[in-house]
Amino acid sequence: MSAAYEAFHALHQGPCFVMPNPWDGASAVLLAREGFAALASTSLGIAFAAGLPDARAAISREAAIANAALIARLTGLPVNGDLEDGFGPAPEDVVATVEAAIAAGLAGLGIEDITADPARPIHDFDHAVARIAAAAKAARGRIVLTARCDNFLHGRPDLDDTIRRLVAFAEVGADVLYAPGLPDMDSIRAVVRAVAPRPVNVVFGPRSGPVPLEELAAAGVRRVSLGGALYRHAMGALVGAARELRAGRFAFMRGAVTTPEVTALLPTAKG
Repeated sequence: MSAAYEAFHALHQGPCFVMPNPWDGASAVLLAREGFAALASTSLGIAFAAGLPDARAAISREAAIANAALIARLTGLPVNGDLEDGFGPAPEDVVATVEAAIAAGLAGLGIEDITADPARPIHDFDHAVARIAAAAKAARGRIVLTARCDNFLHGRPDLDDTIRRLVAFAEVGADVLYAPGLPDMDSIRAVVRAVAPRPVNVVFGPRSGPVPLEELAAAGVRRVSLGGALYRHAMGALVGAARELRAGRFAFMRGAVTTPEVTALLPTAKG
């Protein structure tokens, strides 16, 4: 049992915590400097940085795990790998992903019920549960498994089916449950009640808009991640800077992180 797994598992037994998602070495060390207890990779950030679409099986298992392992190595923090659908449709594919994540030193990983097929984006119920059951058996006591239902991200706004899936995932051994895109706080509370006492992850709030951490904690949410939001925020700052440049202005540089500031956080600067 690794120290990273133990620390990450323990976080889920305490109060609600925020787990931001860096996408490269610099973003990882800067977030670690700000005092977060755990970090997670982001499939969107990895894909977009490579000029590829997210959630289309565009990034390999090896590349995704290497990115998460880099974040862990640079920060020394527990890291949850955003490993999409587990890189294959079969339970055996998901088990291979779990084993690779453990070998890379990750503290946790997420497995989604998506198919990467736009015509049929969500696995059938029984197959989705079988995949999580296989993953949970391989993960037990070695890595924290988050099982994710993506109905609301793929044109299936069915709360009853989402809860049915999350409950089934919990029953077969998932450690954390997660359904991004839930429409409102009432639906988040319903998910928390349905899978209790298993912890629930939420992406900074319901689809209706972000809410304060205190409100999520009061609803029983145990973990708050940001998915690709920080990457998109950084790209928004880039667009703003580009427009300033086009107008012949350079004042945006006053808010930039300095080269020495980042360099001091990297291993080579520590000898």
